[in-house]
Amino acid sequence: MSDVAPGPLAHCPVGDGRPQGKNRAATFALDTSVLVTLLAASSAPTPLYALYQDQWGLSALAVTVVFSAYPLALLSALLTAGSLSDHLGRRPVLAGALGTQAVAMALLASADGAGSLTAARLLQGVATGVATSAAGAALLDLENPRHPGRSALTNTIAPVAGMAAGVLVSTLLVRFAPAPTVTVHALMAALFAAQAIAVTFTTETANRRADALRSLRPQLVVPPAVRPTLLTTGTAIVAIWSLGGFYSSLGPALVRLVAPNAPQAALGMVFFTLSAAAALTMWALRRTDPRTSAMGGCVSVLPAAVLTLSGLHGVGLPAVHGGAALAGVAFGAVSQGVLRMLLASLDEQYRAATLAAYYVLSYLSMSLPAVVAGAATQWYGLRTTSYAYAVLAALLAAAALTALAVSRTRTRPDSSPHNRLLR
Repeated sequence: MSDVAPGPLAHCPVGDGRPQGKNRAATFALDTSVLVTLLAASSAPTPLYALYQDQWGLSALAVTVVFSAYPLALLSALLTAGSLSDHLGRRPVLAGALGTQAVAMALLASADGAGSLTAARLLQGVATGVATSAAGAALLDLENPRHPGRSALTNTIAPVAGMAAGVLVSTLLVRFAPAPTVTVHALMAALFAAQAIAVTFTTETANRRADALRSLRPQLVVPPAVRPTLLTTGTAIVAIWSLGGFYSSLGPALVRLVAPNAPQAALGMVFFTLSAAAALTMWALRRTDPRTSAMGGCVSVLPAAVLTLSGLHGVGLPAVHGGAALAGVAFGAVSQGVLRMLLASLDEQYRAATLAAYYVLSYLSMSLPAVVAGAATQWYGLRTTSYAYAVLAALLAAAALTALAVSRTRTRPDSSPHNRLLR
């Protein structure tokens, strides 16, 4: 998701069947749009949760269970089919996953209760897990030697840009469209169906490998080259993705608590603030040393938590949005820094598997704390839960900052592969 070491395709001989010229650009654009749309669909329900609560009388715990059904299903898909496109090819895996997404969107549009909503989110999570790793790996396959680092940068920015777009479009539809819970997902279904068809006309970017069925056994493949980096940055990933999970699942409830008279359409905008700030931060820091970027993101977590909590003490909604913006800065800085470090020296055959491992840790960090927080609100209330969540995120960020600082002292600046990134 930012600059990577030069020559990701240097080992691929000319005429290996990969798209060239305009075909490469068109395929790259399509794969980018797939990532954007996948994450837009994942965040689009955020402004709808308040509507579901009002229509069906859902509790905060029920909302977080519905929210967490998606990332937990996504995790299961990543653990089983995360590397499937490394064996079958990107195109068939993407086409199948996008078709499944269209079905999931249709089920979401027709949901009439918490049960059907959860089932549809489960199917969406499975399809997203398969499609995300395949589309991300396809973008790395399409790295252009004349634009080194563009594939990794796109892998970083496209998901958070998609999350921002999903919340924004969904919020606008809540405000202006009839039956927004149906309209949002019907539009997504049509878009995924169109993408599934378009993918079938692209050129395959990966060579097929044997043992596709064996790859479906639940496993987490972390190449030896990236294990030290993942261990060093793991706490940072947990800190910022758990923070994102809080704003995504309980953000609307927090806005309602701080500003009871806020319009219905504004409840999900706090997550838009976070994701938009994250996308802008990723772009702004794309040429910054990745370890420095990740460390700066960790530093931003504490003021983000303090500013958000100040909204509970009379400062009001601007403080909540200001805290969400700082949380987005932390999210963007840590995410793009960590992914640059992971993707800097990545062998082609492990591309999808490595991205799957990253997303497993990320979505696990997003979903499990959100479920615990939803349960805690039943017993202790949203105010107390928010305090506990903020303290936990700050402690994790402090631990991550320490780990990154220690690892930096052990790495010679002139020998680090990350300092040789083309910018």
